[in-house]
Amino acid sequence: MRLGIDLGGTKIACVVLAGDGSVAWEQRVATPRGDYAATIQTIAGCVDEAERNVATRCSIGIGMPGIVSASTGLVKNANSTWLIGHPLHQDLERHLGRPVRLANDANCFAMSEAADGAAAGAAVVFGVILGTGTGAGIIVRGQIVVGANGIAGEWGHNPLPWPDDDERPGPACYCGRRGCIETFLSGPGLSADYLRRSDAQVSAEDVVARASAGEPLAQAVVSSWERRLAKSLASVINVLDPDVVVMGGGLSRVERLYRTIPRLWTEWVFSDDVTTRVVPARYGDASGVRGAARLW
Repeated sequence: MRLGIDLGGTKIACVVLAGDGSVAWEQRVATPRGDYAATIQTIAGCVDEAERNVATRCSIGIGMPGIVSASTGLVKNANSTWLIGHPLHQDLERHLGRPVRLANDANCFAMSEAADGAAAGAAVVFGVILGTGTGAGIIVRGQIVVGANGIAGEWGHNPLPWPDDDERPGPACYCGRRGCIETFLSGPGLSADYLRRSDAQVSAEDVVARASAGEPLAQAVVSSWERRLAKSLASVINVLDPDVVVMGGGLSRVERLYRTIPRLWTEWVFSDDVTTRVVPARYGDASGVRGAARLW
């Protein structure tokens, strides 16, 4: 059996897939934010619990924020910043006493949706996560595109394309730059935009709920967010031209975006006709962990 673990910023999701792809066991636990050693211990506890429940030793695949640097073996580019600079792969293999396969969480998400999810059968898939961070994975003919530097799909740390005057230079990003797509499109980015306009601290989920209830300010914030998302995806289409864009993460549940984004992005896509589809993930929050299991 294949055990998949999705190491998120707030939760760690685990699933065991049987040979036919069905779920044999699953669990979610809180991520010990800011504590690297406790993160390792929590993952080890999840493995013990999984194998106790399915009564067999499993292969282990882990979806992680950021990547492991090929040159140093250390984690880089993770918005779960307490992982950065640590030999996560080596530490997990030593602690668990067996080989472990790691991949970027967005790559795992995209793999799951391209294999048997909302993008099954598509040749080129761009799998987007809009959550605590903003990441993406690229699947071409069933294979993860990692890239020469291991950063394929890291669109969240490009600048917002075609910015309006009031969007320059943009919010500060943990990567050290300003105006990254992630600072606008992530859940914290949406919440921060509401705060800038109102001086009220409101979660991204509440902003969306207020917009649905007809609050003018929240509606304006969500409309700006959709326009920024459309611009950002248009720039991807102009480079990659995917068949399908699959959306995951908490903000992928905003139902209206699947109507508004295809209408909005035509302004910036360099084509007279845009056939790329934008769809919600079939497996929702479970896509990343299912893709992690499929690393074996």
